[in-house]
Amino acid sequence: MRKTYKYKGQNQKNTIKLGNMLDDMHQIHVHIMRLQRRYYRMYGKNISAYRMNAHVAKLKKRTKSHWTDLPSQVVQDVVLRMGKAYDAFFRNMKDRKAGKTTCKVGRPKIKPQHKYNSMTFTQAGYKLEGNRIKINCIDTWFSFHKHRDIIGDLKTITLKRDRCGDYWVCFSCDNVDTPKSFAKTGESAGFDFGLKTFLTTSNGNKIVSPQFLKKSLNKLRTLNKSVSRKVKGSGNWYRAIRALSRHYRKVARQRLDWQWKLATDLCRRFDTLCFETLNIDGMKRLWGRKVSDLACYQFIQVLAFKCAKHDKTFLKIGQWTGTTKPCSNCGHKNKDLTLSDRQWTCPTCNTEHDRDINAAINIKQAGLAA
Repeated sequence: MRKTYKYKGQNQKNTIKLGNMLDDMHQIHVHIMRLQRRYYRMYGKNISAYRMNAHVAKLKKRTKSHWTDLPSQVVQDVVLRMGKAYDAFFRNMKDRKAGKTTCKVGRPKIKPQHKYNSMTFTQAGYKLEGNRIKINCIDTWFSFHKHRDIIGDLKTITLKRDRCGDYWVCFSCDNVDTPKSFAKTGESAGFDFGLKTFLTTSNGNKIVSPQFLKKSLNKLRTLNKSVSRKVKGSGNWYRAIRALSRHYRKVARQRLDWQWKLATDLCRRFDTLCFETLNIDGMKRLWGRKVSDLACYQFIQVLAFKCAKHDKTFLKIGQWTGTTKPCSNCGHKNKDLTLSDRQWTCPTCNTEHDRDINAAINIKQAGLAA
């Protein structure tokens, strides 16, 4: 099992050296992206990763001597990221022409400097001792808060900088022993997402989201007003931006913590969990901020990881599978059902339905049948 351990770097004066390294990495990113675009425009094909790495190596000896101090494997990872992005772009174009997908992946773009925030070490270029890591090229040690042990075979180390100016060390490890799975209960359930009720289970339970973003709107408005009063680029403007970013990070952490706890609780109670496939982009166009506050897709990712970790079955039914209008008892389709109808009675079997519970039961039946 592959697992990533994330630790916060301690606030030190020498972390400015990491920022300087990231700025140099961004220069390489801009250069190879522009070169790739120009080459494709002239010859109609991409430059291979081998030739691109050789080109960067020549630049180190000629006009970009300050790149010589950067770790070679980290520079190669910049080229690798660009290659993966272009591969995904052309693969998406091929799939859309074949009718396999309607999702559109745009052409890779040049990242602005403030958004290029990570670099990855693979096998060399660093030294690890306890809660300290040394970057060989700048001969500097950096400490991080090691709140738990690193388990497994260490594959890569990624240094990240967030919008708040904090640095994080991420260790990606392979062959991590899986923990003891939750006891089997023999229970299965279907789950229906909603706006008023975050989750409705097929056994009638309803789970309401705390909506952390909605609770923080007044504070966020105050912080945004504070940013707008500052001169852009000034010291006070940067401090206001950091304060705003810290509050957004707090909201995101609150939401993610609540979702992890909810996913753990569901995995303890059920062996098989059935969910619907949502059109998140379409929902955002209709309901906007509330859909982002609920973060249904993020919860699906968290729950899928939890199910794999504890040997539970996670099922998703198709996006176009009817779940709301069919009666879960007899299968009669209520074509006159509208979004405002929360309770309805089946005209065929006279069963009284709660709209969300009926949909959850249909999701469970479709998931188990598949």
